[in-house]
Amino acid sequence: MENIRNFCIIAHIDHGKSTLADRLLEFTGTVTGRDMQAQALDSMDLERERGITIKSHAIQMDYEADDKQYVLNLIDTPGHVDFSYEVSRSIAACEGALLIVDATQGIQAQTISNLYLAIENDLEIIPVLNKMDLDNAMPEEVSDQIIDLIGCKLEDIIHASGKTGYGIDKILEAVVARVLAPKGDPKATFQALIFDSVFNSFRGIIAYFRIMNGEINKGDHVKFFNSEKTYHADEIGVLRMHQEPRKVMRTGDVGYIISGIKTAKEVQVGDTITHVDRPCLAAIDGFEKVKPMVFAGIYPVDADDYEELRFSLEKLQLNDASLTWEPESSVALGFGFRCGFLGLLHMEIIQERLDREFDMNVITTVPNVSYKVVSNKGETTEVHNPSGLPDQKYIDHIEEPFIRAQIISKSDYVGSVMKLCIDKRGELLNQIYLTSDRVELTFNLPLGEIVFDFYDKLKSISKGYASFDYHLSGYKPANLSKLDILLNAEPVDALSTLIHRDNAYEFGRKMCVKLKELIPRQQFDIAIQAAIGAKIIARETVKAVRKDVTAKCYGGDITRKRKLLEKQKKGKKRMRQVGNVEVPQSAFLAVLKLD
Repeated sequence: MENIRNFCIIAHIDHGKSTLADRLLEFTGTVTGRDMQAQALDSMDLERERGITIKSHAIQMDYEADDKQYVLNLIDTPGHVDFSYEVSRSIAACEGALLIVDATQGIQAQTISNLYLAIENDLEIIPVLNKMDLDNAMPEEVSDQIIDLIGCKLEDIIHASGKTGYGIDKILEAVVARVLAPKGDPKATFQALIFDSVFNSFRGIIAYFRIMNGEINKGDHVKFFNSEKTYHADEIGVLRMHQEPRKVMRTGDVGYIISGIKTAKEVQVGDTITHVDRPCLAAIDGFEKVKPMVFAGIYPVDADDYEELRFSLEKLQLNDASLTWEPESSVALGFGFRCGFLGLLHMEIIQERLDREFDMNVITTVPNVSYKVVSNKGETTEVHNPSGLPDQKYIDHIEEPFIRAQIISKSDYVGSVMKLCIDKRGELLNQIYLTSDRVELTFNLPLGEIVFDFYDKLKSISKGYASFDYHLSGYKPANLSKLDILLNAEPVDALSTLIHRDNAYEFGRKMCVKLKELIPRQQFDIAIQAAIGAKIIARETVKAVRKDVTAKCYGGDITRKRKLLEKQKKGKKRMRQVGNVEVPQSAFLAVLKLD
């Protein structure tokens, strides 16, 4: 146990975590020449294409120092705010963390929030200044920022470069010297924490765990504490580039267990594994239940794929515990699922993974957040979907979720960042100059205003420099109204939104204009209307495709033409009554892109 070190890598997005992890794997000989590729731990095609880490990846390395063999368990974590739940799970399985800061960019918002997560869990923090090989690196300035943030000494900060491999030996020495060996009692009853799981179509569900106390042998009869299901440990082993089976695993080890589990619901991330004959008395304090920030409906394009979509979501949930879902139905789209995501990027990734990994063709509705509706009788209900809103006459008021947002930016862009936040109904709480040209702004913002395009706009007005991090601060009463979109007087429930009354008119008008471009023309006029309750606030009309029925009348009396036109008029009237309007998938997506 004294020779085991469990540590993770935390940083803001794009500060070089995965590249540094590659160098650590190379240096310790875990990955050799032929297997080596950039982002070696990122196993998904999606991660490689976008150059981001979506999943945490655990791997074991061997390292020799002072004539002792050490086993290092490394977990590479994502940097994006939408995947912070992955980071919190990785931190629960570690004793130390490498805090990586880009020497050219300095400390960013997500660096701070991941750091606080690590400090709350009493992890040993090793600060690393990465990208030292670049000409525009500012080691002195960024070192001062790190010292201000965590109160370390200047000599504690390791200078490194993930690209050239400079400083990698110092990082490994620091991990061995500073990170504590795992605590735990090897003689106690077996107790292990599940921190991740994946689905394998041949072997069932593979759970990744970290042993807190005791030991496990291959073939042991084990039980999952919360679900109370029992299994035999058919195979246990450690996570290297490929899974390596072991006969026995002891306290402090990180590895995997395969026990032929077929049902996704039986494995929960944060659950405890123990022996059946000598169970532990209490579960390990897992991680808090995840709170989704953004909700959207996911519906199969073909109604027959509903069950298939359910299985796909169950398998995805194994691999991504922050995804939540429940069945729902919509008049316009049929049966589907109401899914909760941690943010818009998370939603986009889930959609993409459903398409790639499970070949599912889905329609996603307009994303929204959850609101609390207080009725006249004082009862509070939580509403995730505008169509679930009670009648206006029964509502006393609606409360919407607010977030506390921290934005770190260059001081040149403070004006435009403030304008953006105030336009989104934000209220400035604090403004601190970290250095002469870096500012930290703290805002109170309604979550509903930022789920659409806030992050993209923030990046473009700050030329990519501003970083953004947020957490939920509570609910406040707001002047909200439900905006319905009607096609030929029929409401399309999938396009309904809850919106602040001041923005409703403009948003409704933009929606109508956009839908007019996207809805194909029929042989009858289509009225597109935006309405609040019974009041229509905007209207556009898609003109009919007119067939020239009088083309064959050349010459002759006008009554011949009149007769044909009257006949066509009757047909049009009948068609308007029975004809229905199909809303294309592009219309649902276009609503997200409304500027």
